[in-house]
Amino acid sequence: MTLGRELAAVLVGGVVGTGLRLAIDAAVPHSDTSFPLSTLVINSVGAFLLGALVARLWATAPSWLKAGLGAGLLGSFTTFSAFAVSLVSLTASGEWMTALGYLGLTLVLGLGAAWLGLSLGRSAPVAPDADE
Repeated sequence: MTLGRELAAVLVGGVVGTGLRLAIDAAVPHSDTSFPLSTLVINSVGAFLLGALVARLWATAPSWLKAGLGAGLLGSFTTFSAFAVSLVSLTASGEWMTALGYLGLTLVLGLGAAWLGLSLGRSAPVAPDADE
């Protein structure tokens, strides 16, 4: 059983993903009443990367690598809770149009990024094995 290795990979990936998220949030700050651009960018990039990884690596990658990159790195980098809190904060402060725009952009960009990542990951050329 590789649960120990998977857990370690998730922990390491989580530290890296959280650090990256914090750095982007610090570089592109927003208030509770302004458009949460950093969260939108982070979640869209994360959806793209996960799509590309799933299409390209998931069939052959060891379980610890999938856990570290998926749940660890990208799971801590992207977050539904930040999206939800931003959306609720915008509506609570009466910024309904901004909230609706954010909701729509998040859905369109997130789903589009995931689709693009999966598509590009499937179409990328396969590297030859070192044994060949």
